Amino acid sequence: MTIDMEQFYDIFFEESLEGLDVMEQSLLAISSSGESDSETINTIFRAAHSIKGGSGTFGFTSVSKFTHVLETLLDEVREGERVLTEESIELLLRSCDCLRTMIFALQARNTPNLEQSTQLIEAFNRISQSEDMSNDSTESNPPQSAEADSDSGDWVITFIPDAGILQTGNEPLRLFKELETLGVLSCEASVTNMPDIDDLVPDQCCLSWRLELKQSDTDREEILEIFDWVIDECEVDVQPLESKTVNKDTSGVEESLTESPSESTSSEPPAASTPAPKEASNEQEVRTNTTASASSIRVGIDKVDNLFNLVGELVITQSMLSELGNNFDMSKLEKLSNGLEQLLQNTKEMQESVMRIRMLPISFAFNRFPRMIRDLSVKIDKKVELIIQGENTELDKTVMEKISDPLVHLVRNAIDHGIETSEERVAKDKPEEGNIRLNAYHQGGNIVIEVGDDGKGLNKEVIFNKAVEKGLIERETQLTEPEIFDLIFQPGFSTAHQVSDISGRGVGMDVVKRNIKSLGGRILIESEVDIGTTIKVHLPLTLAILDGQLVRVGQEVYVVPLLSIVESLQIKSELVNRVSGDILLYRLREDNVPIIRIYEEFGIEAENTDIDNALLVVVEGDGQKVGLLVDELLAQQQVVIKSLESNYKRVEGISGATILGDGSVSMILDIPGLISCASKRSRKCSRRRAA
Repeated sequence: MTIDMEQFYDIFFEESLEGLDVMEQSLLAISSSGESDSETINTIFRAAHSIKGGSGTFGFTSVSKFTHVLETLLDEVREGERVLTEESIELLLRSCDCLRTMIFALQARNTPNLEQSTQLIEAFNRISQSEDMSNDSTESNPPQSAEADSDSGDWVITFIPDAGILQTGNEPLRLFKELETLGVLSCEASVTNMPDIDDLVPDQCCLSWRLELKQSDTDREEILEIFDWVIDECEVDVQPLESKTVNKDTSGVEESLTESPSESTSSEPPAASTPAPKEASNEQEVRTNTTASASSIRVGIDKVDNLFNLVGELVITQSMLSELGNNFDMSKLEKLSNGLEQLLQNTKEMQESVMRIRMLPISFAFNRFPRMIRDLSVKIDKKVELIIQGENTELDKTVMEKISDPLVHLVRNAIDHGIETSEERVAKDKPEEGNIRLNAYHQGGNIVIEVGDDGKGLNKEVIFNKAVEKGLIERETQLTEPEIFDLIFQPGFSTAHQVSDISGRGVGMDVVKRNIKSLGGRILIESEVDIGTTIKVHLPLTLAILDGQLVRVGQEVYVVPLLSIVESLQIKSELVNRVSGDILLYRLREDNVPIIRIYEEFGIEAENTDIDNALLVVVEGDGQKVGLLVDELLAQQQVVIKSLESNYKRVEGISGATILGDGSVSMILDIPGLISCASKRSRKCSRRRAA
């Protein structure tokens, strides 16, 4: 029986990427504190060792060879033979990036580009050689056992696997390929224990091997590490070649393997499985190709157990209803009603349980920023400290994936535009080191993500003048402070005096707002000169289900997001004022609320076009209140959101669609988009009248 190893690839990729995250976070902790404890070093070593062992088992030799170099350096640090300097930390961080790129390439079934790994290996070798010369010794080499001190690095290995080793997915050939990375390998197989052909069991291993490893600078421990994965399923003996006495019972070879492992199989199985492998030389391209296809999620066993129990309850309720359906009569009506009520409750609980399964702590998004801030602060010569709060706040996996890039833009702008140089901060009596703050917390049915800094803040006059200069507004335009701050999200807007490769091209902030709005969120800015800036991103907890209020306009039924609704009321005609032509304002206590006629926005026939005694649903979006004119308020219910853009096309003022209980399709209103559409329509009408 041949086991398809590719079925285990995804597990290896996922665990390797998690291991690289652990390595990176531990290295950053050492870099920031300047001190390293043995547990942190062991954590980094174990992550590298696991990646090396797994890649060797699956035949990803490019990864295992490169990780072996990292493992050697880390082992020397672990044994106290080498000090982890800032230079070596930087190389190890770059190595994490390199390994991540190689794994992304393998995940996409491409051949990894080895140019970067080759350069890093050379850099590691230079560090090792320079330390050797400065110490005038060979202390940087891994320790060897006394038995191997005098030998030339040639080893003989006796490998006797258990008969069932193949049944657990461990193929000896993959172990031999990993050994071959350490030197020149030759193999001889013994068929002493081979049964007659009639007694042969295909998935049992009856061979044993004598292997010679020559021209190797490795030690016994490194060789034995290769067999760590199968140590409970075999007997392994490693001896220097000169002192090994051949046991005729196990090494008396009746049959030779005439091919070396490298000749018999491809060194990179994923690449070989594709018709035309291509190089993945660009990390960003690889990330783009693989991020969208990430489909796995780790779930706590308690969540799975809860879902399992709910399924059991659902089965019981279904069985009860089926029993009622047999020979139904009116005497069973009350039981049927109770059963349907129980079914509704079970369905709601299951829905909430499934939604909890999709929820992940936002630390998955926040963990990328320590490395990014460290690299950027070094690049632009600023001292920046990252403060993370609320990292355990949970968010839907889909929302988290889509918010990552906008958060990167916001953090990069905070470092480049917000935080001053050390000299500028000292001159303002500020600490030399600036702060970037990331915070997340729940607020109502939303999650709020804050990106703040204690930098120079936003200058309203500079922003206003730059907007006038670019023709975005007229000099006479009267804007509130939030409206002025909102100008930085206009396409092409930038106040940077010079363009850098970090920011300043006026590209990015408009994309940030567009992406956040596409998630049904909104973005607000609070800023004070020389105090700092805080950008708050309000997002729905999930993109899958929405609490909505059904409203009817003419023959159409629309869904208004419940979280957007402030109140609903019957219009009193004496509180309605008409300004600038067709614009109607409703006096709601201290506010003048613009009225949006939905039937006009979507070109449908309304049942009632008379403003007197009509129904008004007051909603809020992007910090602005408006009133929606409707014919009738219907029920409130949770609706499953279906993308209109992917199934039809994008429609301004509509965020999606849903299917109601009667099978009809209802549009879900995009409140900020609807406000924007109404504002554009009003401005066009005003210009036509002025003309």
